[in-house]
Amino acid sequence: MGHYKNIILLFLILFPAGIIFAQSYPDTTVDRLLRSGIKEIANQNYSEASNVFTKLDKRFPDIPLGKIYLAATQIAKAYDLGEEMNSDFINDYLKKAGDQSKKLLDSNAKNIWYNYFVALCNGYKAYADAINKNWLAAFTTGLTAKSDFENCLKIDSNFYDAYIAIGAYDYWKSRKTEFLKWLPFVGNDEQEGINLLNAAIKHSSYNNYAAISSLVWIYIDQHEYNKAVKIAEDGLKDFPDNRAFKWGLARAYEDIDKKTAIKYYEEVLQSYLSVPDQNHYNEIILKHIIAQIYERMGDKNEALLLCNDILAIKNLSERVKENLSSRLSRIEAMKENLSR
Repeated sequence: MGHYKNIILLFLILFPAGIIFAQSYPDTTVDRLLRSGIKEIANQNYSEASNVFTKLDKRFPDIPLGKIYLAATQIAKAYDLGEEMNSDFINDYLKKAGDQSKKLLDSNAKNIWYNYFVALCNGYKAYADAINKNWLAAFTTGLTAKSDFENCLKIDSNFYDAYIAIGAYDYWKSRKTEFLKWLPFVGNDEQEGINLLNAAIKHSSYNNYAAISSLVWIYIDQHEYNKAVKIAEDGLKDFPDNRAFKWGLARAYEDIDKKTAIKYYEEVLQSYLSVPDQNHYNEIILKHIIAQIYERMGDKNEALLLCNDILAIKNLSERVKENLSSRLSRIEAMKENLSR
């Protein structure tokens, strides 16, 4: 998806990894474990996150949070590293969590956390479907998740985690249906979506990270690059090595200062290169992006070196070749152009 790697249409906004926790689960031990595990996701320590959420699930089997976040960790890891998703594991845990959440909700429909559990389950189903390019299922379940989050707001209008999901969904839904704006039942929810996300960041929540990530890419989409830079930099104060924030920061700088953009892209690239047994997926994408920037700057030699680097990579898996086939063809064409 080019520079928009950090957006999977409407559904990335359902990926929680918090920074500040204004809204807390009533049980302090659950809250502590949840904070700890979510921070490990934000720091891209996926094994550590899984260990924390396994402990959460074993100590509190009567609530679905451990199962939800064990699935979430696997989704986040697969997407971040460009790996094949463990769909059997994810589907199994989300189904168990979903069934458990519905039973809890049936026992008390006014409990905001039970409503939130259901919303998270559907949100992650939509997210996983979107990554797997099951667009119809992703859209349908994503719409259900939005309705579930709205149920949370009916109980507590200041439940800011719901603001994040609804705000980002409304913005991207509005953007993706611009061609239908002439219809009377299709509204423009872009600004309302931005307002909800800004409110969520101001008041903080478990999913503050998601609000920051969403707003970075929304401001890039709106060509408000300085705003995108400010929000990404604020996120990096808490998580200086977070690849999602730094990737967004690099993209925002492309239209402000290309040399600075290259600097941040290279930092993200080095982060991926340090991952053991990395599959070269993100290496190829990032080197191609950097090569394109060099080409726009008129530095054909650097651009050509990067193209050669990419095309010299051996032993790519069939999955990576398939997923990057179009990009690899463009890199070949770019190399030919630069070699003339």
